[in-house]
Amino acid sequence: MLLKHTPEKINERKALVINPAKTCQPIGAMYAALGINSCLPHSHGSQGCCSYHRSTLTRHYKEPVMAATSSFTEGSSVFGGQSNLIQAFNNIFTVYEPEVIAVHTTCLSETIGDDVTQISKKALDDGKIPDGKYVIHASTPSYVGSHVTGFANMCNGMVNCLAEKSNVKCDFLNIIPGYVEPSDMEEIKKIIEALGVKYIMFPDTSGILNGPQTGKYSMYPKGGATVADIKRTGDAIGTLALGKTASSLAAKTLDTKFKVPCEIIDLPIGLSSTDTFIDTLRKIAGTSVPDSITRERGQLVDIITDMHQYFFEKKVAVFGDPDQVIALTGFLVDLDMCPIHIVTGTPDKKFEEKIKKITESVPYEVNVKAKGDTFLLHQWIKNEPVDLLIGNTYGKYIARDEDIPFLRFGFPIIDRIGHSYFPTVGYKGAMHLLVNILDLLLTRVDRDAPEESFELVL
Repeated sequence: MLLKHTPEKINERKALVINPAKTCQPIGAMYAALGINSCLPHSHGSQGCCSYHRSTLTRHYKEPVMAATSSFTEGSSVFGGQSNLIQAFNNIFTVYEPEVIAVHTTCLSETIGDDVTQISKKALDDGKIPDGKYVIHASTPSYVGSHVTGFANMCNGMVNCLAEKSNVKCDFLNIIPGYVEPSDMEEIKKIIEALGVKYIMFPDTSGILNGPQTGKYSMYPKGGATVADIKRTGDAIGTLALGKTASSLAAKTLDTKFKVPCEIIDLPIGLSSTDTFIDTLRKIAGTSVPDSITRERGQLVDIITDMHQYFFEKKVAVFGDPDQVIALTGFLVDLDMCPIHIVTGTPDKKFEEKIKKITESVPYEVNVKAKGDTFLLHQWIKNEPVDLLIGNTYGKYIARDEDIPFLRFGFPIIDRIGHSYFPTVGYKGAMHLLVNILDLLLTRVDRDAPEESFELVL
């Protein structure tokens, strides 16, 4: 259904959300769990919940996403799901043979009060968890937070359940990449390796949700952070967390439990944020920036310089996950574009404040809302039209109604492919973003140009 009847008049809404700009916590927790090698995510709730979470990830990545479920029935919903979960551990380790089961809760199990920590301990004491196998868990009810906070909670569960401290002196850095695509995780690793920094990155979905077609199915692809590496994170010289909302919780837990100091920065999307990422790595590791990275930066600056006249003061509306939107908004401002309508569906107390600081040089009034929805965004656009809309697949309805060029960015993207293979982080990712933005803007110029202005060259 298109949104033809969205009114221009904006009314304050406190109890009603229309077309939320987010999905639920278990989806993010499941995605994080897939970033552990030989791990099977487990949904502690009903079969329907698990099916929805799996199908959302499958539709986004165009890859089969495996997960187990406690399969709550009416009895489990009344008396609790302890017996279901313990039986599930036994079945999963026997039949599917993962190294790790990553349990995330749902609304149902949280509402009835299941204590997954206690249940997991009982399963271990009763011998339901074999030697050399592991269970980690996170609390992720759908009635609070979003897929981003679910990702954060599962990353924190990895630290709480697996990380250890030894007396061995180590010289590696922990990297928590944030809620980004597998292609982005690959690009982050490429940059770190180019700088010669030793690291452990967790979670890591590269090679798992963007692997090659080999003709053979593997339930546990070769990628992902290993249990052995996650255990060692308590011995790192420091933790670099990319994106406050998705990564800071696990980073702070490592600091609190094991005295591993942490640095929390924005996702390296665009010029300035990537500069900060690389400079932070350089300082922590005491290394220099290689020519290969400097060259990529120069190429990005060259594109910006050549195409600046097409970006200048174009109005943009952006919606999506807070960490991605913050970094992307900064990049748009660097391009002298004008992000004027900005929404995230994830609750974030400092989001609005940070966006206002980033956009203080924008020569227009800037609307920003945390825990907002795309209905409000549509109303803002009706009152102040924009030249470009950036967000996930669900923005296509607004783009069609208002006749706006639309760049798909974030999660979920279910009507296009390529996002899991082409990064948007780093200088290479920024170039990829720029080419897509420029293509949309110039395609619109061509579409609307009169005959005498229909030029062959830029």
